[in-house]
Amino acid sequence: MALLEVKDLSIHFGGVKAVEGIEFSWESGQVYAVIGPNGAGKTTLFNMITGLYKPSRGEVFLEGQPIAGKSPNALALMGMARTFQNLQIFMNMSALENVMVGAHLRLDRSWLKGLMAWPSLRKADQALRQEAADWMDFVGLKAQVNARADSLPYGALKRLEIARALAMKPRLIFLDEPAAGLNATETEEIVALIRKIANAGLTVVLVEHDMKLVMNLSDRILVMESGRKLAEGTPAEVSQNPAVIAAYLGGIER
Repeated sequence: MALLEVKDLSIHFGGVKAVEGIEFSWESGQVYAVIGPNGAGKTTLFNMITGLYKPSRGEVFLEGQPIAGKSPNALALMGMARTFQNLQIFMNMSALENVMVGAHLRLDRSWLKGLMAWPSLRKADQALRQEAADWMDFVGLKAQVNARADSLPYGALKRLEIARALAMKPRLIFLDEPAAGLNATETEEIVALIRKIANAGLTVVLVEHDMKLVMNLSDRILVMESGRKLAEGTPAEVSQNPAVIAAYLGGIER
């Protein structure tokens, strides 16, 4: 059974067909990339799958369970996490607290226990702080555990957002342009981190404009153009597809 299956997925905004008839079936434990020109519908596709947009038509299945139209909260409980093209960081909180937020769905949120300051809640909070620190170490931010989020450079904030998503303990993580705005060194760090996440057994789906990154990281690539699926295949298959070359890739140096 496929981990994620999409059938005839479409969304219309008025008379604009932002995404039309997208279909694919993806297995677990691989790195998938969604590429295409600006305005191709990549982030809109992400938003439908992860519950931010309700599709106009079509179906989405997570391990055979229909999930189209479910809330992001419900999908998070089912093991789906994501980051955003524009950073969604709580700048008035510490870096560690930002990561702790990612685990909120797994916490005991009883107001009565909180009011009574039950020892079990204090113990759970201590455990959560250690877990968040471990995730920061995992993404290469061990030295920034005690830092405020607003003191971190942009590249570190990108990894902090990924750490927060990982704190949800997902089985499927969507990364929307993880290398956007990064310099060459920061991009190498993100590439190494994505490989590390994939090697840990998570399924990774990314939207990214850096074609060198996409070709080096991905097991399979979905190419979109004008809201439709143009092609799908391995990096080698996609890079040699005449329709893809004409529409998007051009002369990429490998």
